[in-house]
Amino acid sequence: MPIGPQPPGRRGTVGEPYSALNLRLVLAAFGFVVCTVLAVVLLRAGWTVPGWLLAAWALVAVVDLVVVQLRRRARRRSGGGRDFSLFE
Repeated sequence: MPIGPQPPGRRGTVGEPYSALNLRLVLAAFGFVVCTVLAVVLLRAGWTVPGWLLAAWALVAVVDLVVVQLRRRARRRSGGGRDFSLFE
């Protein structure tokens, strides 16, 4: 494996690296679903403190979803409508 700022053949540069917004969107959605389901299960089982903590994490995931979506829209406007893959 070459030692350097980025593997050869990649499009990103040191000044303009890859953006993982789409991947971050998927991970935030996964976190929202998991935290919501576990919060409901824990609250129904009577574990109120862990249930509310997971509900708070689900809320943080929703905020992250909104922020990432706003950044993706801004990137799409500045990129000329180009579609981006999951990892850029």
